[in-house]
Amino acid sequence: MWHNLMHLDLSVWEKVVRTVAVYLVLAVLIRLAGKRDLAQLNAFDLVVMLLLSNVVQNAVIGQDNTLLGGVIGAVVLVGVNAGTVRLARRSDRVARLVEGTATTLARDGRWDDEALRHEGLRKADAEAALRRQNANSVRDVEQVSIEPGGAIVATLREDLQSATKADVQRIEAKLDALLAQR
Repeated sequence: MWHNLMHLDLSVWEKVVRTVAVYLVLAVLIRLAGKRDLAQLNAFDLVVMLLLSNVVQNAVIGQDNTLLGGVIGAVVLVGVNAGTVRLARRSDRVARLVEGTATTLARDGRWDDEALRHEGLRKADAEAALRRQNANSVRDVEQVSIEPGGAIVATLREDLQSATKADVQRIEAKLDALLAQR
């Protein structure tokens, strides 16, 4: 029994190389898929992700179904990902390569149709994201962008932005100064 759990059918190095190669290919595919897929995972995207994990499983483990083989693959995947994240944190250049950059989807109340198309977003989805951020329409925003992680961020026009605590304190100070002059 222990022999079947621990005896590798492939060398450790072959397992490491297979795992790193699959990680790199998947990272490129996900990067090419665009930011929308990261932020708006729908039922079809979930099916693709589940099937993708099953498809690449054999590429990672080969014919080796041992416990040790699976553990080696998992450790290598987590290690490569942790190394990539640390490298991206230390280098802006690597971060841009791995994560990408923000893309402006709208400016001064007008959608950039080319940017929406490039990111694979429908206007209806982008407008729903605006409503979640207290904008009724694109006319209410100075800028809308999609971040590398897929989050859609809207900057409301100044006249529509909520007052901050500092704004209220500034007004109170002005009122106090006016009252003191009387």
